[in-house]
Amino acid sequence: MTTQSDVITESREPGREEQEQLPLATLSGDKKGSIEQITLGLFISVPFIALLCAVPLAWGWGLSWLDLGLMVGMYFLGCHGVTIGYHRYFTHGSFKANRPLRVALAVAGSMAVEGPVVRWVADHRKHHKFSDAEGDPHSPWRYGETLPALMKGLWWAHMGWMFDEERTPQQKYAPDLIRDPAIRRISRDFWLWTLVSLALPPLVGGLVTMSWTGALSAFFWGSLVRVALLHHVTWSINSICHAVGKRPFKSRDRSGNVWWLAVLSCGESWHNLHHADPTSARHGVLRGQIDSSARIIRWCELLGWATDVRWPTADRISARRKESVSEAA
Repeated sequence: MTTQSDVITESREPGREEQEQLPLATLSGDKKGSIEQITLGLFISVPFIALLCAVPLAWGWGLSWLDLGLMVGMYFLGCHGVTIGYHRYFTHGSFKANRPLRVALAVAGSMAVEGPVVRWVADHRKHHKFSDAEGDPHSPWRYGETLPALMKGLWWAHMGWMFDEERTPQQKYAPDLIRDPAIRRISRDFWLWTLVSLALPPLVGGLVTMSWTGALSAFFWGSLVRVALLHHVTWSINSICHAVGKRPFKSRDRSGNVWWLAVLSCGESWHNLHHADPTSARHGVLRGQIDSSARIIRWCELLGWATDVRWPTADRISARRKESVSEAA
């Protein structure tokens, strides 16, 4: 069973007076205003419309190798920024990072356009504390277990929860990040990293082709389509991976492994092991389970940038298996 100490690994939870003394890590408080909800809607809907248009445009207009390269490169930069940085490092403390890597991971995660680092971490820590139970910000089982209830719950878990007026208290769930001035500044400047993330593809596309057409095409594929695809892959971990999938490990929730999301999610869809052992640096621990995030963490460890990595041992994996035979890779 996941405890609060398993989730918040870098500091104890502050008391009420300490929470009031901590500075805000983002510009908004613990409730969403109408303007913020409208902005959120635009950030979700515009890339999604681009994603819907992507297939017919690629068929009739063509997708250049430059556009493809920018889309794939920016996708996996942001995806690993979230999976390695936001999730495994900042949320769960799966390893220790030197200062440059710590800052780089916060920036790379911000460029995924999924929200400020402190806000994201606070939401996810609360999710683990109440996973698939009352208090979970985005459980697909929120409305019950009948088919209509699950369909409604899947929508809520996928993206509906983001429009909820109530926010996770960041002072309560991410005090360790708020105390770090550099991380607090990166979190406050999320709008800046969003602009950088969206502007890089058209800048490169325009300079390489020396044309506005090249810049526009790169913006469509490398910015809009890429952001929409990454959004929905990430949100699928909240929705699909808590509704279906194999569950070889013991966990107190309904987290499952969904193999066909493994590559696009950079290893996050091996979700059952993650909830059985939240601080593990590797999620895909069984034979054949691709986990590119774990591979990059390993490279960072070899370079001396990451230390005290919490790699899963055979005994630790076996103890969490539902059956006695371990298939640890």
